[in-house]
Amino acid sequence: MAHQDATHGTATREQRSGTAKGVTYFAGIALIVVGALQVLNGLAAIFANNFYLTVDNYLFDIRLTAWGWIHLALGALAVLVGLGVFAAQAWAYWLAILLVSLSIVGNFLFIPYYPLWSLLIIALDVWIIWALSRSLSASDMNVVV
Repeated sequence: MAHQDATHGTATREQRSGTAKGVTYFAGIALIVVGALQVLNGLAAIFANNFYLTVDNYLFDIRLTAWGWIHLALGALAVLVGLGVFAAQAWAYWLAILLVSLSIVGNFLFIPYYPLWSLLIIALDVWIIWALSRSLSASDMNVVV
């Protein structure tokens, strides 16, 4: 049963707080999962680069091994920052938004090599940014900008 203010029909502080916690947990778990997927993607690019499409005449001609290290580093950092988000550490929210923004750019540039995977990760990253933004905008967050 929703806790509603009788005069305005708005959610009470307890409900907002519970929602903010739920969204925060979601963002932390999603960040850890996306980070783990990025680590796997990076390892595949480093050790089995024949797995990916070969692209000729691509404007951003970066070797697949380099892409692998980029994905591996972003993924490992995302897992660590995801643990910070899951623990509701204020510094982790901003760092997580920065990391998934970099992940979006990196996966956009990686689309010619592995299109569906890159689009999936971009969609998950956008979802994480939404969840973190919801958590940051909650009234019970004590985050100094």
